[in-house]
Amino acid sequence: IVPLTDDLDKISEELFALKTNGGEEYCGMVIQAATNGLKWSKSNDDLKLIFIAGNEPFTQGPVDYKVACSAAIKNGITVNTIHCGPKDVGIRTGWQDGAKLADGSFAYIDQNRRVAAVKTPFDAKLQKLGSRINSTYLAFGKKAERTVRLRRQAAQDKLAASAAPGAGAARAAFKGKDAYNASAWDLIDAIKAGKIKLEDVKTDMLPREMQKMSLAERKTYLKKKADERQKIRNEIKSLSAKRRKYIVEARRKEAEKSKAASLDEAIIKTIRTQAAKKKFKFSKN
Repeated sequence: IVPLTDDLDKISEELFALKTNGGEEYCGMVIQAATNGLKWSKSNDDLKLIFIAGNEPFTQGPVDYKVACSAAIKNGITVNTIHCGPKDVGIRTGWQDGAKLADGSFAYIDQNRRVAAVKTPFDAKLQKLGSRINSTYLAFGKKAERTVRLRRQAAQDKLAASAAPGAGAARAAFKGKDAYNASAWDLIDAIKAGKIKLEDVKTDMLPREMQKMSLAERKTYLKKKADERQKIRNEIKSLSAKRRKYIVEARRKEAEKSKAASLDEAIIKTIRTQAAKKKFKFSKN
């Protein structure tokens, strides 16, 4: 639905806009479209994954999944399949075979399993911090684009908060990480990444409040906002660690009641397995 990107607010916006109504599942066609239609990295050292999940036979549609999966792995793209239903049905209907052909992982989940949303004592505070940190983002570029970026950021906060208990806190926790990078449109992240220099940005491309400042004043203002962001991020990280510990314990108790993984558990396990093959290492945080 969008090109491969590190603009995670845009991804969030598009995912919330998706509507589904069942129907047939053309796995081969989807894998082929993703392989050919997206601009993938050319490096074999990078982690390139396709995840495909469903409950219909893997063989549906006009494109042979065997051809599509073979083409994906030739391009260094691993195809991981998740069958929403019993393991034996997933094997019988081609889901496991699709993963094998593209050096991927086959998983199965109970599509009817309701994953209990874990509320924690830290959610409300995290959500407030997630909104507060927005004021430290300094959009640059054309006026219309600056407005779109800032509105999108705030809109995704609201959508996450309304999606499920704890989702707003989870988004805030993510905004506290380096992975939430806005270097495509935020002055602080862009300068930190070495993409631009403040003195090279035209006045009319700066945030409105910075346009009448001298260069020295702009640098001071930028540092003030960067320091403020880091302070809020530190608060977010501290609360996130406590929230994560609380959820891990709650999930452990829940897992004892169900043998089948949930969708997010299946995806996270697969990512870690595939990343390990590429010598990726995960921090404990």
